[in-house]
Amino acid sequence: MSISVKIRRGQGPFWGTIKRAARAVLTAHVPVGPLTKPVFRLLYGLHVAAREGWIVTAKFLWYEPLFRSQCASVGSGFRMEQLPYLNGRGRIVVGDRVELSGKSTFTFGTRSEAEPALEIGDGTFIGHDCRFSVARSITVGKNCLLAGGVKVSDFDGHPVDAERRRAHEPTPPEAIRPVAIGDDVWVGADAAILKGVTIGDRSIVGAGAVVTKSVPPDVVVAGNPARVVKTLSPRPAAADA
Repeated sequence: MSISVKIRRGQGPFWGTIKRAARAVLTAHVPVGPLTKPVFRLLYGLHVAAREGWIVTAKFLWYEPLFRSQCASVGSGFRMEQLPYLNGRGRIVVGDRVELSGKSTFTFGTRSEAEPALEIGDGTFIGHDCRFSVARSITVGKNCLLAGGVKVSDFDGHPVDAERRRAHEPTPPEAIRPVAIGDDVWVGADAAILKGVTIGDRSIVGAGAVVTKSVPPDVVVAGNPARVVKTLSPRPAAADA
């Protein structure tokens, strides 16, 4: 192979030297040895403390007051990490000891209902990137666990009829059906709960499930569409006392 061909293809001694120099630059780092490691450990601790301090301060002075201003009521012991994304206006009721992990999204469609409502019961945990699309009503019960990426919607978002979609019409009122999640329900990551669904108390929705029909209490559902895959033992009546 001629020298000119090697040069065009990025080969030869010159290009080899350039590549080695580039790799050396990209892999360079500040030496961390016996003398400098304690210093960097201290700096790491200061970095974490400063970051956590900023997060706590932002939550207390900025994120939480902003979110509370958009809610009809927020119970005691409420905890949140980031400011949820709110699209549209609706009635938000948050119970006691509710925790919002990461960043959630609350979207309200008001073209069919004047004030769509989202209610979250006491002791419920909402994971990161959960999304609620409310055109009429979504209710989450007490002591529920919603893992990251869960999507809950009481409407489809668009009309089924193509002509109505082309005309940019909203979802018709008859296609909006409330969603109700019972108490002590566990919803796995990335599951979707669609319009008109009621999930019975203590039931479990598997990760990635698409729930299109109502779920009875004390069962496990999974799949797309979700089906009952296991029946759980109901809690004894004496335990409720």
